[in-house]
Amino acid sequence: MLKLCGFAASNYYNKVKLGLLEKNVPFEEVLAWIGETDPAATPLGKVPYLLTEHGPLCESQAIAEYIEARYPESPLLPAAPYQAAKVRELVVFMELYLELTVRELYPEAFFGGKVSDGVKARQHKLLTRYIPGFARLAQFSPFMVGDTFTLADCAAVVHLPLVSLATKIIYGQDMLADLPVKDYLKRMGERPTVQKVNADRKANTEVMLSRRG
Repeated sequence: MLKLCGFAASNYYNKVKLGLLEKNVPFEEVLAWIGETDPAATPLGKVPYLLTEHGPLCESQAIAEYIEARYPESPLLPAAPYQAAKVRELVVFMELYLELTVRELYPEAFFGGKVSDGVKARQHKLLTRYIPGFARLAQFSPFMVGDTFTLADCAAVVHLPLVSLATKIIYGQDMLADLPVKDYLKRMGERPTVQKVNADRKANTEVMLSRRG
């Protein structure tokens, strides 16, 4: 059985977890906090990582692609190469230009730290450029890429709430507010798999914050 290692407060962990649940692939969750990971499985100590019958895998997108190829039932990538590429394109865009940009704000937004005014200004300028690009790629019709739940939705469900919340806390405005993100997340929240991921995330976040305290 696959072993998904990491912790449920992590959005990248939940991206993989949601895909496994959607595909109904059996797996075991193994709690591994930052600093307690296996360096042979995740050289930089990042989560998630996956233990498979063939060996370990790290990096969430590599893991998601492996699961998709290894367990083709209930596919989360379209069969048509171009449509599959459009799903991958959107995942890369959300993670590289939205989530990783906003991640610079997390210390102050979520963890009681402080981010310099210069960093805040720089990230705001980047997001002002990147969010309109995201809007041109995302379809919300009703899913991120058309009428089927895909890997792009696994990423959107876990990343977009953080983009919205962090920008609202730091800048006083949800920088995704002009897009149909709220309605989209509400629709996705009706899925049992998303409800499971969100409930586990909330519970694990409380544990994580208590550890930091």
